[in-house]
Amino acid sequence: MRILRLAWTYLRVGVLNELQYRVNFFIQMLQSFIALATGLIGLGLVFSHTSALGGWSRPELLAVMGVHILMGGIIRAAIQPNMERLMGDIQEGTLDYALTKPADAQVIISIREFRLWQLADVLMGLVVMGVAVYQLREGVGLAQALAFAAAILMGGVMIYCFWLVVTSLAFWVVRVEQIVNLFEGLYAAGRWPVGIYPSWLRNGLTFLVPVAFAVTVPAEALTNRLSLGTLGGALALTLFLLLVARLVWRLGLKNYSGASA
Repeated sequence: MRILRLAWTYLRVGVLNELQYRVNFFIQMLQSFIALATGLIGLGLVFSHTSALGGWSRPELLAVMGVHILMGGIIRAAIQPNMERLMGDIQEGTLDYALTKPADAQVIISIREFRLWQLADVLMGLVVMGVAVYQLREGVGLAQALAFAAAILMGGVMIYCFWLVVTSLAFWVVRVEQIVNLFEGLYAAGRWPVGIYPSWLRNGLTFLVPVAFAVTVPAEALTNRLSLGTLGGALALTLFLLLVARLVWRLGLKNYSGASA
């Protein structure tokens, strides 16, 4: 409960800060519409030459696109801002302010920032997914909805763990920004189901950068393609990445020299 109250406090502060710059909402909406239009054009070009891509129909790929947009909004609203701030704190020696607070430091550095207007992508993703489900004409049952919610939650946790591990490299490496930029390019590949890619890229998007579990697996749940084995594997990988992220974070702190050191 203490962690929830702390998260709620930081959330309120983040929302109030964002509300000071309301014009950013319209800028974000414009960017979201441009990204959606670009994705729909690409989807239209693909299906002007074929009726299915890797066994995925047009409505199913629209569902993948919706999940991709939604997860991207979550990343840019809650995960990426905190990790970028952590990176700056490590490099500038100002992480002391988080370490000296009477709460777990990992919790603090994970909830300090929130970008409200990025939720425009979350809403856009929900709309796209709704259209995809309507076009599928099969509806979403309770089991599918629960599987989708679980997959989205685990996918978000995996992406958070990946970001924390990469950002923690700043304890040892100076130019970590280049690795972060690499993630942006790899995440863009998640716009399509990972099954259409060559095995080397598919494995990389599944186990090195968990884009497959963040996008394709939730889309599989939404389109009734997800198996219990895959969902169980996602849970196992989520727990493993949580452990790895925690260990890397703790090891990084032992190598940290702050402004007060």
